[in-house]
Amino acid sequence: MNAPLRVVVADDQVLVRTGFRMILTADGIDVVGEATNGLEAVEAVRRTVPDVVLMDVRMPELDGLEATRRILTGARPEPRVIILTTFDLDHYVYAALSAGASGFLLKDVTPEHLVASVRMVRSGDALLAPAITRRLVERFADRGAGTASLHRDLAALTPRELEVLGLLARGLSNAELAGKLHLSEATVKTHVARILAKLGLRDRVQAVVVAYETGLVTPGGRG
Repeated sequence: MNAPLRVVVADDQVLVRTGFRMILTADGIDVVGEATNGLEAVEAVRRTVPDVVLMDVRMPELDGLEATRRILTGARPEPRVIILTTFDLDHYVYAALSAGASGFLLKDVTPEHLVASVRMVRSGDALLAPAITRRLVERFADRGAGTASLHRDLAALTPRELEVLGLLARGLSNAELAGKLHLSEATVKTHVARILAKLGLRDRVQAVVVAYETGLVTPGGRG
């Protein structure tokens, strides 16, 4: 039997934390810690070793972006971080994805989507659909000041892997990639896994960010 999924909820609003805790625990997910600011979030992760962190962006003491950076550079094993935001294009989101977050959720997320999202990132998937990630990157890629860069060299990728990465960054799902490249979905998944491994990336979200930061795909470019 799989171990219960362990979550830390970091948000300075008590009603948000309480609501998320109730939703998650009702579905058998353990909320092992709560935090009211970024410093508490970093400490809670060190203390409880969760699988997933729900991280508000705007918190006192230390914001969610810097807390995410500290968690993902210091925690072993690294948890998956989901950024919580009020706006679907909050200017912090791109920087958070670059820093290693696995996606983001709006705070008015439905209970079903919250639970599904936490379980999804725990399994190693990225929370954002590539098309949503692309929209974020296209909007903020030319505003690099103050954001983390992934600085990856694409030289290690094969021509096929470069092709897959470029299409991935343009918003294609695995099924769409398979159809366009005349491959099986299993083969596409293998290509994506190799891309992530070669570039040292956590998930598809970071792969899309890298595709834009390296110029493989350009904002507004057509595939």
